[in-house]
Amino acid sequence: MKLQRKNGLRALTVGAVAITGALVLSACGSDNNNDSTSTPSGSASASTSDSGANASGIACEKGQILASGSSAQQNAIESWVKDYQQACSGATINYKTSSSGEGIVDFNQGTDAFAGSDSPLKPEEVTASKKVCTNGEGISIPMVGGPIAVGYNLSGVSNLVLDAPTLAKIFNSKITNWNDEAIKKLNPGVTLPSSKIQTVHRQDESGTTDNLTKYLKGAAPADWPYEHAKAWMGKGGQAAAKSAGVAALVKQTEGAIGYFELSYATASTIPTVKINTGASAPVEATSQNASAGIASAKVVGTGSDLSLDLGAAYTTKADNAYPIVLVTYEIACDKGNKADTLPLTKSFLTYIASDAGQAKLSAAGYAPLPTEIATKVRSTITSLS
Repeated sequence: MKLQRKNGLRALTVGAVAITGALVLSACGSDNNNDSTSTPSGSASASTSDSGANASGIACEKGQILASGSSAQQNAIESWVKDYQQACSGATINYKTSSSGEGIVDFNQGTDAFAGSDSPLKPEEVTASKKVCTNGEGISIPMVGGPIAVGYNLSGVSNLVLDAPTLAKIFNSKITNWNDEAIKKLNPGVTLPSSKIQTVHRQDESGTTDNLTKYLKGAAPADWPYEHAKAWMGKGGQAAAKSAGVAALVKQTEGAIGYFELSYATASTIPTVKINTGASAPVEATSQNASAGIASAKVVGTGSDLSLDLGAAYTTKADNAYPIVLVTYEIACDKGNKADTLPLTKSFLTYIASDAGQAKLSAAGYAPLPTEIATKVRSTITSLS
């Protein structure tokens, strides 16, 4: 990962996850949260004919599809692709980890069967998609939920509580020392050093940044003067490429604080901030708590589009509901999918939206979709044509 780039740089670093037959993960530029390159998982098990369900419950299809986009869902996609390809011989799914923005560009250029994005399609992106979705358009299908963890490196402090206004001021360089009165008030009895706070943010345009800044704007509008965006807008701080780069810089920098998906904090044993939401107790970043936050989301898309409004999650005071959440969408054509890729696309998306697919998320640091949303997702995938 690239570290300490100039604030505001919008370089998009492409990481490739190429998987053929059995899973082979390329470490070159990827946003993986471990240091080693995955080894092949073994030969695929015997599968049924093209559309027959096998012992794993997956209705297999053959063929090859390309996909790209969100690094936030990379660890989930890797696990799903590995399972699908082991169960379904003759299927090849190549997911190139890059960024939400680049995935949408690839999709709208006709390169991908589907793309991953941490934010739903914008109106202008939907319009652009009509060029590749014959008689249809691109839609946003929520698939992977999860908490955005705020990780920190502060010697002697293993339990740190912050709230939305304090976080906004920290990430906008309005609070610059760890023993600031606002932080002390939220952490009675904790010895906080007088050292400088070293904030770390994403260098590349990122759905993770977009979702964090949606939270800051939604929960602390008086203290976060910027609109949400995939590009970092706050003042000061150091930049790092992708979530893995932010986590690495926090891990190696005393006094640092940054944001990334929970799996990166877990893999690097980085302590995470508990959020004071006004609930009976500060809320920890966990998969279960994130699911409770996402459960308050409302579907605001029309037709087959399932774009979600997470606004209610940002200001929730419900016990054990973590407010800094993101949902990664799979972007696909509602109509006009390519005939040679549609069967495998629908089969794979059907599997990852199934109970079996969603059940794998918690172990990887993600949050399964709430039941009501998952039901709508499955119906939408069935209707793709």
